[in-house]
Amino acid sequence: MAIDVDTFLASRPDGLDVLALGEPTHGEPAFPRLRNHVFERLVARGFRSIAVESDRIAGLAVDDYVRDGVGGLDDVLATGFSHRGGELAANRELVQWMRTHNAAVPAGERLSFHGFDAPLEMISAPSPGPYLRHLRDFLAAELGADALPPRSGDLEALAGDDARWSDTAALMDPARSPGRTGDAATLRVLADDLLTTLDVHAARLGPARRRARLHGTAALGLLRYHAVAADPAPEARRVSHLLGVRDAWMAHNLLDIRAQEYRRGPTLLFAHNRHLQRHPSTWRLAGMDLEWGSAGAGIAAELGSRYAFLAGSLGASRALGLDGPAADTIEGMLAASAAGQGPIVERTRLTRPAAGAASRAGVTPEQGYFPLDAATVEHCDGVWHVDRFPAAAVAAAARIAALPGVFQQDAGPDDGAPEVAWDERFFFVGPDRRRPFASIVGHDIPGFDEASRLDRIGVFRLNIELGRARFEALFGYPPRDAEDHRGEVDFAAEDELFPHPQYALHGWAGVINPGPRTQGLVDELIAHAHGRAADRDRRRAASG
Repeated sequence: MAIDVDTFLASRPDGLDVLALGEPTHGEPAFPRLRNHVFERLVARGFRSIAVESDRIAGLAVDDYVRDGVGGLDDVLATGFSHRGGELAANRELVQWMRTHNAAVPAGERLSFHGFDAPLEMISAPSPGPYLRHLRDFLAAELGADALPPRSGDLEALAGDDARWSDTAALMDPARSPGRTGDAATLRVLADDLLTTLDVHAARLGPARRRARLHGTAALGLLRYHAVAADPAPEARRVSHLLGVRDAWMAHNLLDIRAQEYRRGPTLLFAHNRHLQRHPSTWRLAGMDLEWGSAGAGIAAELGSRYAFLAGSLGASRALGLDGPAADTIEGMLAASAAGQGPIVERTRLTRPAAGAASRAGVTPEQGYFPLDAATVEHCDGVWHVDRFPAAAVAAAARIAALPGVFQQDAGPDDGAPEVAWDERFFFVGPDRRRPFASIVGHDIPGFDEASRLDRIGVFRLNIELGRARFEALFGYPPRDAEDHRGEVDFAAEDELFPHPQYALHGWAGVINPGPRTQGLVDELIAHAHGRAADRDRRRAASG
């Protein structure tokens, strides 16, 4: 049985410090959008922070903006997220919502934003130089140059050209890495000395030292990472070690974030399943079998039962070009029992069927999708399954598509549709596809079409073009008067026919999750709309 996040939290009477939402790929935008809805619910339950898989230091700019309005939204999105995360529509929506929320509450109740990732890319890592310079210059400004440790003046010479560190070859080829040179060893000692100086003068430096410390610890982390990059060990061992260092760094960052936040409330964590799971992570990459300890294991070792991990599961995805899962896979079982947008299935209900499930086929490395397996299910607290077009909607679409002459268009990234509309279905008669006679949608469009609350679990809306006469016969007023009657309509009611929230003026109606009450009428209205569309197509053909 699927449950929602409120029911899941109620099942843990001892409470949580961290609720971790995983995603099995970074390529499906439904996950971060649903994360936003979950976070809004959690804020009402006392959560006061969110941490995402993005560079921690870059994220300080986002936190400044959402808490105090520092900077402009576009600049913050461009600089405050790593891995091009600022380009995601869902991240823009999250930042805007947090800023609006915080503007209306006292300072102590404001929500905070954190990145918890290291400042790394997949095939490059930056120089520690800029981070050490930030720490050194802060100490010099606050304490004076005489308080700096020995060799602080040699920092530029020791770090050298930043490009020699960030060059892809420095990460891919151990012989090209500066990570185990004498200068790198001296820089590690200098970083430690600068951080010690910061601690010695903590009382004098006050709260401002926190950001300086983050730069110093980032520099140390980078020096450790570059040292592993320079390891001449067999390639699979070296790459596994690099992945493990990154995840250990993530865990350290998150535990430090919790030290900041524990008095204010729990934290929502959002990242890839492979970073959040408790058991070792594995990856088959470029002929190598990689294995490393995940960040989730490190977090759980400290927080115990106060860390909960919900693994992400995905149905079909237009964004990835991923077909629906077979019925005998874990994802297929979830699609059959928990269709919709983000319901949670508890681990205990999945452990036994997952043990005998088939591995999901048809997945390519380019999709970046990691199918669920028995080990992930065994070590999580639950699975949240995301299906942008649930099984009931698939069945409704199949009935419409089977009508004579119907063309079905599935919105996706290849046809210019906005991301929020991907996976939605539009039905036409005739090949020109100018004017649909029906559509099936399962997502709110922020600021435009939100009245039906389509981001609820297992909800979709069938939209039907009725025409003026049939619209008036059903609702008792013509389409032009629909706006005057808007206050009389519950656009979120299930299995009820109602004027379309946005297109009633053009003679459209909608019904959420057609069921026993409306199915007969819906079938009749679909036939009516199909007949009108067929007549239009015949007239177009006759006119040449």
